Amino acid sequence: MSESKIVLIGYSGHGLVVADSISDSIEQNLIGYIDIEKKSNNPFNLDYFGIETPEIFSNLRMAKIKVITGIGDNNIRKKIFDLYNHELIDFINVIDKTSVISRSNVKGIGNFFSKNSVINSFSIIHDNCIFNTGCIIEHECVIESHVHVAPGAVLCGNVKVGECSLIGANSVIKQGVK
Repeated sequence: MSESKIVLIGYSGHGLVVADSISDSIEQNLIGYIDIEKKSNNPFNLDYFGIETPEIFSNLRMAKIKVITGIGDNNIRKKIFDLYNHELIDFINVIDKTSVISRSNVKGIGNFFSKNSVINSFSIIHDNCIFNTGCIIEHECVIESHVHVAPGAVLCGNVKVGECSLIGANSVIKQGVK
């Protein structure tokens, strides 16, 4: 498999977590970031591509560079995804090397699976979601688009989570809840 070049949208807070996971990957090469301003704190020494514009995204797509959002806020992440998805951006899933994800799952695009996240069998993951550090998604769950499952949250089997939901840190949702 060839290495994918990736640009991160948003480079603070959650973006640093995403950058850290990509930096450990042998299949993905993080080359830069897009943000509203050039960051003085640049621990991964990434190139600054500028602010989010259709021209920048079009240039990235023509250069076959993939994109992942590093924005924790569901509404902002959704807005970017909806504006640019499929027309100007090739979103990529980022899966930390410590994640455990069943092969029987269905995964959309633009999702981030953080350190020690577990996604068990026959779950359906839609697009542009965050599965944060140490969360557990049990069997046959359905996660709609733009969801953020915070650190340590546990979703028991057959849980359905609606679009743009935030499942808070250390939450537990019992089986069958929608």
